[in-house]
Amino acid sequence: MYKRGIGWGLLAVLLGLATGAWAAEELETATARVQTLPAEQVLDGQVEAVQQATVSAQTSGRVVEVIYDVDDFVQAGDLLLRLRDTEQRARLEQAEAALREARARFEEARAEYVRIEGIFERQLISRAEMDRATAALESARARLESARAAREEAQEQLEYTRVRAPYAGIVTQRHVEVGETVNPGQPLMSGLSLETLRVVAQVPQRFIQAVREHDQARILLQDGRSVEARELTFFPYADPRSATFRVRARLPEGVPGLFPGMYVKVAFQVEERSCLVVPAPALVRRSELAAVYVVDDEGGIRLRQVRPGRHVDDGRVEILAGLEPGERVALDPVAAGLALQEQREAAR
Repeated sequence: MYKRGIGWGLLAVLLGLATGAWAAEELETATARVQTLPAEQVLDGQVEAVQQATVSAQTSGRVVEVIYDVDDFVQAGDLLLRLRDTEQRARLEQAEAALREARARFEEARAEYVRIEGIFERQLISRAEMDRATAALESARARLESARAAREEAQEQLEYTRVRAPYAGIVTQRHVEVGETVNPGQPLMSGLSLETLRVVAQVPQRFIQAVREHDQARILLQDGRSVEARELTFFPYADPRSATFRVRARLPEGVPGLFPGMYVKVAFQVEERSCLVVPAPALVRRSELAAVYVVDDEGGIRLRQVRPGRHVDDGRVEILAGLEPGERVALDPVAAGLALQEQREAAR
């Protein structure tokens, strides 16, 4: 206790040497008050990408070019690799030729229909002739629509030889090499997006009901910051081996320092409790110790050791022990240290 007191005294002296004298009545103070805060259960979680997929081949062909590789960043729609497209291109040319023929047949049938219709209106031909012209026109129209559909299918098959990124992200795995022949359904490349992330945690059975009711969670980062989860998704069944429920916490976009695969801490709210809080600037830390300058009603100043808890989002810190509700603490520890030194010198 003697060494600890000397340490705090030396700290006050050093603070007093930094600036000029301060009077106790000039100190800005705040009152320690009781505040209702959420009680949380901290569990382990793992970061994963919301968008992660493996692109597979949709047509047969030989790989002729691989444009991106593992760890490369791609934009949505970027060409990842190309397959040999000789067969698909030939089918497209055949489909386009068939479409031109069907279009010409349709124009011929329509012209014949117009001619027959004019003669029929003058009652120079029978109804049977008019019906045959109508049927020929409808048949030509159907062949034209079929040719257009065949061309669209051929274009789609040709596009299948150009494998593109479904969204912006990072290539995580390449499953094929140049020269390899692939078939429909064969994996080509895997990737994930870093724009939208989530954290997956296993919540024990004894906490799941409280977690569901409060539906609040924070992601605790290594630098001391916390990020509020945007939404929680609860799996409706438990793991029979561990009796835990899988819960997903959606993160806001653009959180720095988080990457898929990292392990983090997730604080789930399970109840509410009352605790004593003071403004965070009032807390003084020296090595492993923490203290505040308490100012009484007569202007007396005391440096009192406290046991702090977690930081609250509104700029306050929880005090677990060492302080009572209603006591005033100095918001400027440097000025309070100077005022305390002056009081000690005046008392001598």
